[in-house]
Amino acid sequence: MHVGINAHLLSFSSSYRGAGISRYIRSLVPYLREAGTERYSVFLGDPNFPAEFNPDSSFRLKVSKLPTVKPQVRILWEQFLLPLELARSDVDVLHSMGYVQPLMCPRRSVVTVHDLSFLLFPSTFNRLNHTYLSLFTRLSVQRADRVIAVSESTRRDLVRLCGLPAEKIAVIYHGVESLFSPVSSVVIEEFRRSRQLPEQYVLFIGTLEPRKNVQTLIRAFARVKKAGLPHKLVIGGAKGWLWDEIFAVVEEMNLREDVAFPGYISLEDEPLWYNGADLFVYPSLYEGFGFPALEAMACGAPVVASNSSSLPEVLGDAGLLVDPTSVDELAEAMLRALTDNALNQEMRKKGLERARAFSWIEAARQTAQVYRSLEV
Repeated sequence: MHVGINAHLLSFSSSYRGAGISRYIRSLVPYLREAGTERYSVFLGDPNFPAEFNPDSSFRLKVSKLPTVKPQVRILWEQFLLPLELARSDVDVLHSMGYVQPLMCPRRSVVTVHDLSFLLFPSTFNRLNHTYLSLFTRLSVQRADRVIAVSESTRRDLVRLCGLPAEKIAVIYHGVESLFSPVSSVVIEEFRRSRQLPEQYVLFIGTLEPRKNVQTLIRAFARVKKAGLPHKLVIGGAKGWLWDEIFAVVEEMNLREDVAFPGYISLEDEPLWYNGADLFVYPSLYEGFGFPALEAMACGAPVVASNSSSLPEVLGDAGLLVDPTSVDELAEAMLRALTDNALNQEMRKKGLERARAFSWIEAARQTAQVYRSLEV
C-alpha cells in the first residue's frame, strides 16, 4: 500500500506553530516507517526537515516550492494542487494529519482530528480561523473514509458535534519521546544555573492563548504565595493569540517578581524544565490530548491538571484533577502537592508508571492498521 501524508503543518519554527499538530507529525511519521511494509510519500512545506525524515526507497519526501507556511497558500495548495498531485500518483490512501483534507479527494482518505475547540470555544479564535476550521473540518470528516481521534474525549465530541458514527472513528493516543525522562540532580542544577532559575518553581508549558486558562493559574498561584511558599511560577510557551490578559493579571496580582515568562521552549530543552520543577500545573479548559501533562509525568514531575476533556484519560490516577474554573480548587491542589511530601513522591512514582503506557511505536502500528482497513 502506498500512503500519502499531508504534513504541511509540520514546523520547526520557535513559535506556537512548532507545538501541537506539528509535534504530532514530527513524532508519529518516523515511526510509521517501522510499523509495516507500506510505502510513504510525505508532502512537506518546510524543507528544513530533521534526520529522522531522511528519505529512502520506501519513504519519499515531496517538498512544495510554495510558501505554505502562510495559511492562505497552504489552503490553496491543499484544496487545489494536492488533488492534482494525487491524481497523477499511485497513492492509495491520503492521511491528512490536521483536521482538513481536500474536499475533492481522488483517493481513499484518513483525517486526524486533534480537538474541536473551535466549535466549543469559538470566542478564543479569530473569525477567519474559526470559520475555516468549523466549515472544512465538518466537511472533511464527513467525506473521509476513516477518522482518527487522539482521545476518547475527542471521539465523543466528533459524534456529538459532527454527527459521525462512532465506528468510523479510531482512537489512537499520542506517545511520548524517549528524551522525556528523569535526569540526574547534577544535570538539573547545572541547567538551573545556566538559565538563572530559582531553586523551587511551579511550571506551566503551553501556547499562551485563552483556552490554556493561564489567568486562573496565576490567580491560584497568588494564593500559594500568600501561604508563605518560596516558589516562583514559570510560564513557558510562545505567544499564540489573545494573550495580553495573562500579563495584565500578573500586574493585577502584584506578582511581577514571582512569575517568569521564558518564551518558547524547544523540544530538546523541555525535559530539563520538567525535571527541575517541583510541580507541573496544566489548568487548560479543553484539550484534545494534552502533550505537556504526559511529558511532565514521563520526567517524574508531579502534575495537577484539569478534570475536563481528555486530561483525565492522560493522567489516570497519577495526578490531581481539579475544576479548571475554580481558583480555590486549583490553589488547594497546588498547596497539597507542594507541601505533602508523601503525596508528592507518590505522584512522581505513579506519573512515571502512567507515562510508560503511551508509545509512539504503538501509535504508529495502530495508524498503519487504519490504513490497511481501507485496502480494497
